[in-house]
Amino acid sequence: MDIQELRENFSYLTDWEDKYRYLIELGDMLPPFPEEAKTDENKVEGCMSQVWFLHKMQGNKHCFSATSDAHIVRGLESVLLILINDKTTEEIKAVNIEAVFDELGLSDNLSPTRRNGFYAMVERVHQLIG
Repeated sequence: MDIQELRENFSYLTDWEDKYRYLIELGDMLPPFPEEAKTDENKVEGCMSQVWFLHKMQGNKHCFSATSDAHIVRGLESVLLILINDKTTEEIKAVNIEAVFDELGLSDNLSPTRRNGFYAMVERVHQLIG
């Protein structure tokens, strides 16, 4: 899925409950995360839930995988990965993640702690890509 498809899918959803369910579905589509990678080194600080990110380079593109112990947070990870996965450093830095987050209606409908957790994940991505 790409950002345009994500935007279209969210545009069809008329209320927050539908968007919430869709976020959970997105999280359920994340590939399995290796148990042995759930380490302090891969843990994202600043999230109330347990959140882990893995990063590797394939050529000049960044590849991420992520997981969380919370369904909605896994959905937020999925949104973030759609925006940044398999992109160069320059492409990731050019994505206005906050604008997309607002456009999808996530800023207005998530609790402050989940919003803060999402931006902690964004900060972690920027630390990983340098």
